[in-house]
Amino acid sequence: MNGPAWNHRRLEANGIGIHYVRHGSDYPLVLLHGWPEFWYTWRKNIPVLAGEFDVVAPDLRGFGDTEKPGPPDPPEKHLGDLVEDLRALTDSLGFERFGVVSHDVGAYVAQGLARKYPERLGGLFFFDCPYPGIGRRWADADSINEIWYQTFNQQPWAASLVGEDRKTCEAYIRHFLDHWAHAPGVFDEDLDLWVDNFMKPGNLQGGFDWYISTNASRLDLIRNGPPELPKIEIPARVRWGEGDSVLKVEWADRLGDYFAELDFAPMREAGHFAHYERPDLANREISDFFRAIA
Repeated sequence: MNGPAWNHRRLEANGIGIHYVRHGSDYPLVLLHGWPEFWYTWRKNIPVLAGEFDVVAPDLRGFGDTEKPGPPDPPEKHLGDLVEDLRALTDSLGFERFGVVSHDVGAYVAQGLARKYPERLGGLFFFDCPYPGIGRRWADADSINEIWYQTFNQQPWAASLVGEDRKTCEAYIRHFLDHWAHAPGVFDEDLDLWVDNFMKPGNLQGGFDWYISTNASRLDLIRNGPPELPKIEIPARVRWGEGDSVLKVEWADRLGDYFAELDFAPMREAGHFAHYERPDLANREISDFFRAIA
């Protein structure tokens, strides 16, 4: 993972050091990971996509080898910081217009960028996309037991408990990689690298900071339901794993209320990590979408 073949790079943007890998040339694509992930979640996608595109896969603020300044005051500003990180990163790389492929946490960042800087984006591709239309369903009876971790991760002792030693970290991370996937064990070959990543100083807390920062907005959705927002006008393709137990595919029913130009389809034999679980199909879908745009 840390060899020269991945072309690791680092730059200062928006006041922090951002780590990323970069491969390929031509139309720029930025790949944004979720939790519990880091840039390496795209390892099955980067080499293929780099044959057609200039692919950049950063670690988000708080994750991987990107800087971890901690949550802002108030914590709700964190998403805005992530959006500005992406804008500043792409500015530094000279990308005037680019595409974004995102998943989970990264999907929030992509939507935030689309609303603030729509002129920068040629297209949006989402895997298993959290979006405002989920609304109160986060707390439905058949969902509530799936989102316990969003509260656990906010506890001030959570990172020290999970990171007590390698065994406790592996048990916690493995749970999500197995439980949210269509087929448990799909991450086994990379599990040691996932544990290596989250055992680095600050990496567990850096990811948990996301849940601290989004707690108020999550509770607002549960209390008040989906907000009315202007539709994002940028062309968007959404592919959603049918086996995702935490972001349920039936929740995609309101995507059309938030995206004006939408191409949606479920992905069979895939769960929450559709890009990793079915990389051949994922890469084809990404390539076809952005080839038409580029």
